[in-house]
Amino acid sequence: MVEPAIAATPIWRRIIDLVFPPRCGGCEAPGSLWCTTCQASLRPVPPPVCPRCSEPGTQAELCPNCRASPPAFESIRSLALFEGPLRNAIHALKYQGAAALAEPLGDALASFWLRSVAPAQLIIPVPLHAQRQRARGYNQSELLARRVGRTTHLAVRPAALYRTRATASQMTLNAVERKTNVAAAFQGDPQVVRGCAIVLIDDVCTTGATLDACAAALKQAGAECVYGLTLARAP
Repeated sequence: MVEPAIAATPIWRRIIDLVFPPRCGGCEAPGSLWCTTCQASLRPVPPPVCPRCSEPGTQAELCPNCRASPPAFESIRSLALFEGPLRNAIHALKYQGAAALAEPLGDALASFWLRSVAPAQLIIPVPLHAQRQRARGYNQSELLARRVGRTTHLAVRPAALYRTRATASQMTLNAVERKTNVAAAFQGDPQVVRGCAIVLIDDVCTTGATLDACAAALKQAGAECVYGLTLARAP
């Protein structure tokens, strides 16, 4: 009897895998895109964390940033810390054209979300600017979102949130610069998001500035609540 997971794999993918065996995006071991060893190595964000933004090491009810400037999102939850094999896999997904990694990583993210008690009707990925998406060939957050939607059976609406201007890469910016960089850089579609509870998906959360700016745009467009969901949280 054929295992269900194998039966669900398109025959063309099985043929390609036979000729060119896949390698793990986390450790490069042959045999799969994301191996069981790398999956087992994921380290959850250790408590205590801020219940709003998940900032690690928060001893108080809310972290100082969330107390001083409450974010637009209800919460951010991340699958694991941004380190080791997961960091390697996310870099391969974003910068090395390894779009297929969105499938196993998206499945892991979906399983993580399904353990949450937060209700939602829509999934929306954090958008890339059109110029950057053309250069990369895809939006990795959208690929993850579509995989999560497939598992959770939630509608995925990438066009419901878009960038109104290009922004500098957040990678080299500090927390204040990140917030300024993405302020008012997004626009939501009221016809899609009004009255909805939304899961906002990105690959990595560092300070939460991008997720906050996106959530603010969605709330301004009439969204009822926004939950951030990411593969990784920067330590």
